This record gives sequence, structure tokens and C-alpha cells, in this order.
Amino acid sequence: MSQMPCLEVTEMIDDMGGAEMYKCCQCGTCTALCPWGPLTGYSNRKLNMMAQLGIEGVEEIMWECSTCKLCVERCPKGVDGIELVQAIRRIYASEGLLPETLRIVAGSLKADGNPWSGERDKRTAWAEGLELPAYEGQEYGWFPCCTISYDPRNKAVGQAQAKLLKAMGLDFGAFGNEMSCCGEAIDKIGDDEVTEALRDANTELFTSTGVGKLLVSSPHCLATFQHDYDVDSMQVEHMVQLLAAKLADGTLTPTTDLGGVKVTYHDPCYMGRHSQVYDDPRQVLAALPGVEVVEMPRNRNNSYCCGGGGGKMWVEVAKGERPSDNRVLEAKSTGATILATACPYCISMFEDAVGTLELEGQIRVVAISELVAEACGL
Repeated sequence: MSQMPCLEVTEMIDDMGGAEMYKCCQCGTCTALCPWGPLTGYSNRKLNMMAQLGIEGVEEIMWECSTCKLCVERCPKGVDGIELVQAIRRIYASEGLLPETLRIVAGSLKADGNPWSGERDKRTAWAEGLELPAYEGQEYGWFPCCTISYDPRNKAVGQAQAKLLKAMGLDFGAFGNEMSCCGEAIDKIGDDEVTEALRDANTELFTSTGVGKLLVSSPHCLATFQHDYDVDSMQVEHMVQLLAAKLADGTLTPTTDLGGVKVTYHDPCYMGRHSQVYDDPRQVLAALPGVEVVEMPRNRNNSYCCGGGGGKMWVEVAKGERPSDNRVLEAKSTGATILATACPYCISMFEDAVGTLELEGQIRVVAISELVAEACGL
């Protein structure tokens, strides 16, 4: 790795949208807060310095960021570290230099509209037997995310949500095989061509069907459709926000006592810091009979990251370097036997961590919607 300053490298990063680097004063706040720092030595401060000086070798650290946004919220100079990471990644993506696993993700998104190498015409196979109505102008259009559609563990989350929507008598229809990924992950990976193709396809779908209320299952979809899409008539709502409202107004009434179980809630980065949704999940849990909610030390806008954002879902991380392991241990330290969350990525990361830590039977990872379905006898 060359340590000689190179103005051309700095200019290239700037051209790709990395002007945020010029704001950095090297105070180190981001490095102190980053969940990856103690595990891998990753430093956003170092990345900023290398970008400012044009020092080559950023490819050795730039893939470690999971875009959790903690550094962005706390930076005293207002540096958007995520924008800088994206800018640097764009350079490598534009040259076809993505890591192998991320090249597979990009290829799957381009060919089949999802990052899981799943066939497009099997996107709705998870819902077989549920008799979901297709979206044809109902009050809500439901957009189950790619992870629910293709990941075996998260299919159960989608099934629980479908049962709840029917139990509430909600006027809804589900989008099907015509859906494409929201594009959040590939955007953070830096492949602008694929990102724009996905956004164009979904924008055409939303405008042609005239959807007014879009219901999503993933915080990544929530943040992306709210911030990165231009569909003026569309309101975006996460499933947990809907459940909070329907439990509060009596549309949905839990009938089963869950037996005094202790539950701790993990704030997903894209639900919390990216979308500022903190109260609704806790209101849902508090409404369930027989549930005692206990907080982890790091919660709400100080929540720890599961490690799956920013494309990290598809990047192999060595044992001992996974934030998800630390988070599961933190959850267990509260005395909770259930770790609840509202993000398919978090579900996958924590399930893996429970297995790695050999904690099966000691702590259970669930989606909030699964708990609600249990409490409603569904």
C-alpha cells in the first residue's frame, strides 16, 4: 500500500460524491463510537484522512462499514461518513472491482431483482396457501422485502405478518413477482447502475398502480422509500408502526398471555437512526399480555449495530469480529429470554450469533410481528 499523497485519488473521491471528507477535523469521535473499531480496528477517521491525502489502500478498510449512522449522528463537524464510504465504493464498483460475494449480489439484483440469487417468479412462493390478495388499488399496498421472500428463517416473519393483516381486516393487497429490491444495499455497496435500475422499476410500479399507502416489512425499505424515492403521493409505513396503531385503537386485541416472559428490544439502525422510529416497537411490546420489557444498556439512538447493513450481510466476517455476537451477549445479560427486533437483517445476524455462541434454548430471536401473532393466537 502506497503512503504517498496523491491529489488525483482525492479528486476522484470528490467527483464520486465524497466531498464530506473535507469537513473532517480528525477528532476521532467516529472511531470511538464505531461498533467495528474494537473488533477489526476499522476507523472512519482513518478513512477520512486517507481520502483527504489521496493515500491509496482504502480498499483494505472501506468494506468494513455497515452504515449504522452512529458516527453521522455524533460527529461534531456534521461529517456524513456514509456518503464518503459510498463515494469510495463507487470508484471500485465502476471499475468492476467489487468483492466476489458482492459481485454475486449485484448480478442477482440485475437479473432477478433481489440480492439472494432467488428466481423472480418464485418471489411469492413463501406465501403459498395464505391466499394473499394482489394489490389492485386497496388502501394499503404491502411490499414484503427480499429477505422475507427468499431467506428461510424470515419467511416465517412474512407469514406471521400476513396472518395479522388478515386478522385486522385491513384493506390491503400484496405486490408480487413484479416487485424489485428497494435498492438500499446495492446503493451502499456503490453500484449506481444497478441502484438506478431498481429505483426506476419500482417507481414505475408505484406510479402505475397509484399506491397511496405503502406498507413495508424491512427498515431498509422504510428508509429507502422515504428518503431516496420520488413518489409524492406515497406514504410509507413499517409493519410495526401499523401494529402499534391498531393495538392502540383496539382493531387488534391480544388474547393469549405470553407467561411473564422477559423481552429485550434491539433498535435496528435503519429503523432508529435512519428513520427515527423508536417508540412504536416498544408500545407494541408493552401491549402484549405477559411480556416484561427490559432494555439493553445501548438502546434507542445509541443502539448497537447487528453488523448486517451496508452490504455486510453478504461479506464473510471472522468469528470474534461480529457485532451480532456482542449484541446477543448484551441481550442475554439483561435476563431476557427473547431478543425481539423489527428487521429481517437483524433476525438473520442474531440467529447466526446464537448458533455461534451455542446459546440455543437460552435466548430466542423473534420479530415483533411474530410475538404479536403469538399473542393473538394466530
